[in-house]
Amino acid sequence: MRIFTRQHKRWLIGLLALILVVAAIYLRRARPGDAQSGSTSRRSATRPQEIPVVTAVAKTGDMKVYLNGLGSVVPYNTITVKSRVDGQLVNVLFKEGQTVSSGELLAEIDPRPFQVQVAQAEGQMARDQALLVNAKVDLERYRVLFSQDSVPKQQLDTQQSLVRQYEGVVKADQGQVDNAKLQLSYCRITAPIRGRVGLRLVDVGNMVHAADANGLVVITQLQPITVVFAVPEDNLPEILKNVKAGQKLPVEAYDREQKRRLATGALASIDNQIDPNTGTIKLKAVFANSENELFPNQFVNARLLVDTLDNVTLVPSAAIQHSPQSAFVYVVKPDQTVEVRNVEIRLSEGDETAIAKGLKPTEVVVTDGVDKLQPGAKVTARTNNPTETRS
Repeated sequence: MRIFTRQHKRWLIGLLALILVVAAIYLRRARPGDAQSGSTSRRSATRPQEIPVVTAVAKTGDMKVYLNGLGSVVPYNTITVKSRVDGQLVNVLFKEGQTVSSGELLAEIDPRPFQVQVAQAEGQMARDQALLVNAKVDLERYRVLFSQDSVPKQQLDTQQSLVRQYEGVVKADQGQVDNAKLQLSYCRITAPIRGRVGLRLVDVGNMVHAADANGLVVITQLQPITVVFAVPEDNLPEILKNVKAGQKLPVEAYDREQKRRLATGALASIDNQIDPNTGTIKLKAVFANSENELFPNQFVNARLLVDTLDNVTLVPSAAIQHSPQSAFVYVVKPDQTVEVRNVEIRLSEGDETAIAKGLKPTEVVVTDGVDKLQPGAKVTARTNNPTETRS
């Protein structure tokens, strides 16, 4: 048992020595590479890291000045078609949602009671006309007899008065005939304007009355159509100046998200008072609406063009940064480093901003990636066009 233990120790000592030799050889081979890697890391650490950014070039151009306001579409005219006589509705000739022309027949009321009234009025007038003719004949006889001194003057005067009475009765009868014919014409209900009819409010067979509140149908005039919107009262002097100069101010209507332009029109009128609760004034614009882009009571965003800035320096609005002191931009210099430049903003409109001071056309500004920038930082710049890259 003792001999086995000594041999076992010698074997362990030999194995340990072999492991030490192998480890020494491995460390000797790995040391030069590690040194080289460390040298490379140190060189990388000393080189300034380039920050990727998106840039744009400042340009010279014109900027349109708009006033924005919330508005709604209002029909140019809205008519509730009602019956002007009482009677039974016997015919409806329009379809719901149809566009009708002015004077087009919409519905009919039973005309027979009114035809009877016309016949009665005409009969009464014919009777009174016959009496008038007879009274005139008698008057001529009395004149002849009076000239022959055969009748007294009083009888002649009485006959003249009778003729005038019958003439008045005939005129009254003519009025009754005209009124009866007018009531008969009201049995044909026509469209007073061109427009779009709404839903039918009364069905065929019902009795309709002139005093009915709802009427038969509502017609809205869609061509042209108006948009009523409000702007702050501070902008009123500028608007009035343009209106007094005879300028026709364009107005654009956009959808709720202000992404799609629906129609283009012109300012038509200005309200006569400012709303003291909101500090705004209402404006009305008229649109041709030839393609029915606008619909009554539709919510829109109105943009009124009041001025145009000519030959100003323009940059994307994304390039403008703000500090407690002023607005600034990051300008990319020819050596691909950036500097902070304070600028004075003249106007921002949509995605563009007009610069009054601090920046010249053709200078390059950073529009994206500014969160990692410091003055003097090295950048790798690319424009908004992916095919263009500044080296």
